[in-house]
Amino acid sequence: MTPVELSRTVLRAVRRAVDEGELSVPVPARAVVTPPGPGGSGDYATNIALQLARPAGRPPLQVAEILRPHLSRTEGVAAVEITGPGFLNIHLDRAAVTALVRRIQGAQGAQGAHGAADGQGPDPLPYGHSDTLAGQVVRLRIPYDIRAEVVADALVRIVASQGGRVEVDHARPRPRSRPSDEPVAPGRPGKVAEPDRPGAPDEATTDAPVDLRPVPAPEDPTPLGPDALRWALLHPAAHDRPRITADLLVQRAGNPLFRVRYAHARARALTRNAAALGFTGTPVTPNPLPAPLTAPDVTTPLVTALTEYPSALARAATHRAPDRLARHLVVLADALLAFQHTVLPRGDEKPSAAHRARLALAEAAGTVLAGGLSLLGIDAPAYL
Repeated sequence: MTPVELSRTVLRAVRRAVDEGELSVPVPARAVVTPPGPGGSGDYATNIALQLARPAGRPPLQVAEILRPHLSRTEGVAAVEITGPGFLNIHLDRAAVTALVRRIQGAQGAQGAHGAADGQGPDPLPYGHSDTLAGQVVRLRIPYDIRAEVVADALVRIVASQGGRVEVDHARPRPRSRPSDEPVAPGRPGKVAEPDRPGAPDEATTDAPVDLRPVPAPEDPTPLGPDALRWALLHPAAHDRPRITADLLVQRAGNPLFRVRYAHARARALTRNAAALGFTGTPVTPNPLPAPLTAPDVTTPLVTALTEYPSALARAATHRAPDRLARHLVVLADALLAFQHTVLPRGDEKPSAAHRARLALAEAAGTVLAGGLSLLGIDAPAYL
């Protein structure tokens, strides 16, 4: 359950309390849900009781007590605790984490070692892939520029991950010193008419051509090599000028590309190290992952980043913005690197169900990182 989904859950709890006459307040448009602050507990917290106290004419603690049972009865919520002046602290059901891990593991066969689906057979869609854009054809018109070429190439795969298809055309150069003499589409001032092309789709699901003109690189990025080149051109937003520096080749924490690839390599190393200790991360019973997996301050960001990956990928496709996917991979990698130290037994500690659960979660994160890098056209090595 993501913070956005929890926000809707909180608002539904308020609406139920209002409908049952327990509160007399207008239902707010949104509820803020964040990781708990100092003194808090659980996976997430909300200040909705403090927000409603004045319009309800009740103390925040009393409002929180009214809302707690409505939240506690929600599927996916294990418990709700009240702390401080009236904060509602939400503990998620660990069965939801188990379902998330199994969903990613179940899709792993469909996406292969690097996250590319072959589209054959009855296999489930790779995790994060959907049919949101099914039947849609995105027509990109790009200049003859290396950054535009790389962005368009990534969008071909990202849009396909959501069921759509991309067609790429190159814009014809226009003279700068005089008005363009190219034909103008009727009723579309400033839009260049497209010549009729055999097989050009004209069904309702086809968008008008989209001009994709990201800010060009200030210098030739090819000396960086294929992976660093693609990251340099894809990680910044289209309106930002990319930085072409040797920093992208340095293996250190300040390099986001290194962190993403290193986090993937660490997930694979954890699998190898666990095998040497005689255990795996594959769930062997229908029981949920042990609660707690580990300290919430390192578990929650990883679970949240995994849960939000499908929406990040969908936004990258619908907004024609591979940078959204690249930035989410950095968030996921940082969460995995903070979590990895809890996976393997330490000292004389014996492998337990908790270790298997943590390993399964780390492996799921590694699978998602590999899939995301593949969509960007970047290699995800198992050793780094």
